[in-house]
Amino acid sequence: MATYTLPELPYDYAALEPVINPQIVELHHDKHHAAYVKGANDTLEQLEEARDKEAWGAINGLQKNLAFHLSGHILHSIYWHNMTGDGGGEPLAADGVGDLADAIAESFGSYAGFKSQLTKAAATTQGSGWGVLAYEPVSGKLIVEQVYDHQGNVGQGSVPILVFDAWEHAFYLQYKNQKVDFIEAMWRVVNWQDVAKRYAAAKERADVLLLAP
Repeated sequence: MATYTLPELPYDYAALEPVINPQIVELHHDKHHAAYVKGANDTLEQLEEARDKEAWGAINGLQKNLAFHLSGHILHSIYWHNMTGDGGGEPLAADGVGDLADAIAESFGSYAGFKSQLTKAAATTQGSGWGVLAYEPVSGKLIVEQVYDHQGNVGQGSVPILVFDAWEHAFYLQYKNQKVDFIEAMWRVVNWQDVAKRYAAAKERADVLLLAP
């Protein structure tokens, strides 16, 4: 039995229009995300075979493949829920996300500063990658990470709570090579309720993420 399965979308393909058109959502979820799920499961099977045979010649490649596909699956699973057709705007206490809004202000000085940093991080990722807002348990603050591919260049132990996919397959059919335009448009579909829930959950489990007080 496969360890990982492709989650269903929390909305229909057209729910994010006009920011993301239905064709992109369908291809992105049903083809690209599904490929990462399959890749993770296939790599686990290959690692099991390597253990059974004590054949470790391909171990470096297999471990890299597992990190790539598994991280792709995890980030995409967050990505779909980070968006909603009636989202966007600034997180406000009046909308029930005051703790998140306060944390953003404390960690980045202002919402405007945070938005600018995450936009630039996502839009300038070299090659393929992500812009990520993450909870960092050592400092107890939020940080922005620029993730290469799916798993590189991250602080160990940080928990992603908002992710912007900057791979070309996320936008090219609609935005062509204008990655910056896509990232700017993404702010119109951010599901702050989902981000706030992830922030609260990350804070609650911070003590178990740390190896020392």
